[in-house]
Amino acid sequence: MVGQTLRLYRNAYRGFSPSVWLLAVVMFINRSGTMVLPYLTLYLTQHLHYSVTDAGIIMAVYGTGALAGTYLGGRLTDRFGFYPIQFFSLLLAGIFLLVLQYVHSFAGICVSVFLFTLVGDAFRPANSAAIAWYSKPEDRTRAYSLNRLAINLGWSIGGGIGGYLASIDYSLLFWVDGLTCIVAALVLRVMLPVPAGKPVEAHESGAVAAPVRSPYQDRFFMAFLVFTTLFAMAFFQIFTMAPLYYKEVLQFSERTIGALMTMNGLMVAFVEMALIYALERRFGPRKMGLIACGSLLTGLAYLLLIAGLWPGWAFISMIVLTFSEMLAMPFMQSFAVSRSDVQNRGQYMALYSMAYAFAQITAPAIGSQLVALAGFTTLWLVLAGFAFLSAAGFVWLGQRSLTAVPNVEPSTI
Repeated sequence: MVGQTLRLYRNAYRGFSPSVWLLAVVMFINRSGTMVLPYLTLYLTQHLHYSVTDAGIIMAVYGTGALAGTYLGGRLTDRFGFYPIQFFSLLLAGIFLLVLQYVHSFAGICVSVFLFTLVGDAFRPANSAAIAWYSKPEDRTRAYSLNRLAINLGWSIGGGIGGYLASIDYSLLFWVDGLTCIVAALVLRVMLPVPAGKPVEAHESGAVAAPVRSPYQDRFFMAFLVFTTLFAMAFFQIFTMAPLYYKEVLQFSERTIGALMTMNGLMVAFVEMALIYALERRFGPRKMGLIACGSLLTGLAYLLLIAGLWPGWAFISMIVLTFSEMLAMPFMQSFAVSRSDVQNRGQYMALYSMAYAFAQITAPAIGSQLVALAGFTTLWLVLAGFAFLSAAGFVWLGQRSLTAVPNVEPSTI
């Protein structure tokens, strides 16, 4: 049994090019310093003394910048390539983070947060295109999972240290986050080889019959984005309203909240790669059902928070939520890539990232208003409903996936 488990882990990490590993290292450096986002709501309400509603508006502005940034990043990636977009996005995001700590007015924070996410989230489609370029088609889902491992391992470090630093001085979060962005940009620029030639293209069975010039005409993909957005609207409350619930209702300290974030990241880091490898071997190319299971678990995680005020429920909920993202997110991303080709990959991945950015806009706005008007229990019920509706949508898409093909007519978009 132990030998089989060790072989599973060993095989899960085999077959990647050095460039895929380097992209994971860059992401790890960046995410190890990601401390502002998980504590931004607390920073605004506890340190700057803004109301929950004002904090929700600022978080919505954060999402608006992310939406614009991912769209811009996708367009720029298709035009100039993923290499320069990744570098300048990381560099400028680091600079804006260093500046943001000195802005205290409501209007100034809104403008600064928008500009930071505008340049920072241009990184998303460029990075997704880079992973697709440097990875082999048969390893692509695992390559994205490796990238998520780096994100979550870094997140576990950043989240834990961030809770400690926030208990000392919130300004330390901005310094560490900003400087790690700049370091990640420099490592990428110095060590990642400039892309040459063309990547090997292959599409998953049942995912695509021919490349399309525009993702906007791919109706199957657009439906996929609708259900992805519902999932993300539920999931992203872990970064916005959930920390506030832990603090105000469960009376958790910043360090305990950081421990919850660390647990999430460590679980993903040590479980997801082997889990993805095993699931791909067992279920083959059609994975919409796994995405649906992930959505169902998201809803269950929020229902567990209603079960009672025993602090242990928060940890159980986080475990369930972690398994939900491990089941859903890697397969979502690889499916989005499978619908594209090298000419339009930036736009496809931009739209995929924009689904999450749109969720970042709506989730804090909806969450803060529901908490203010009806309390946290109502919020958790609404989020569970979003997750279950998303799961039903993915089941429906899975049933249609054998016959669904993208529209291949030329586009003027």
